[in-house]
Amino acid sequence: MKLFKSPSGEVFAYELDGSQDHLIPSNFVPLTQLEIDARNAKFLADEQAVKDAQITQKAIFDSALAKLTALGLTQAEVTALIG
Repeated sequence: MKLFKSPSGEVFAYELDGSQDHLIPSNFVPLTQLEIDARNAKFLADEQAVKDAQITQKAIFDSALAKLTALGLTQAEVTALIG
């Protein structure tokens, strides 16, 4: 994809093969490689943050499950309580 930035800073993607070049407004500017790299790094960081949050969420759930089942609740009861 070819990435272009509008005057307002919004980013748009167009096909590399040139088939959409006629759709690119004349006031759009191509992103520099530095801007592309920064966007890619942000997406990777966001993706990692989601994975980290999911791991933390599972650890909290597993810990709660272990503590509540130790008190005599079934896994189904625990799941009903804490989702």
